[in-house]
Amino acid sequence: MKLKPLLKKSEYLSNSFKRLKTNHIQVKAYINGVKGMFIIDTGASNSCIDLKLYDLYNIRYQKSSEKASSATDQISNTMISKNNTIKIGKWYNNNMTVVLFDMTFINNTLNEHGIESVSGIIGSDLLKKGKAIIDYSDNKLFLKS
Repeated sequence: MKLKPLLKKSEYLSNSFKRLKTNHIQVKAYINGVKGMFIIDTGASNSCIDLKLYDLYNIRYQKSSEKASSATDQISNTMISKNNTIKIGKWYNNNMTVVLFDMTFINNTLNEHGIESVSGIIGSDLLKKGKAIIDYSDNKLFLKS
């Protein structure tokens, strides 16, 4: 049974994603009107953008006292930005907070596997706002409009 017809009746919007060699899920998203490729990480509490790309994505940020961590490293130098617009397919949110940090170690790992660098991570904060459903069998991300 396909989820798409069922979820469409419930006002969910369907977005295709790409499964990478590393089994990460990659989706195209627009942050403040600028397109980028992002990894969906259900284990990440916050959506993040590579600090080096703040200017490209028109992000105003302030230093954050929060420390972030990943499976491989602790990240102490984080910034925070509020009131950003994010769009994935036809779904959008005009009041998104993102955390910025240097994602070099993440992108280096992806590059070692022949995968292009990503601009950031779509975390559980956004997935919760969008009441996300991930259909791995059909490579679809559903977000409630």
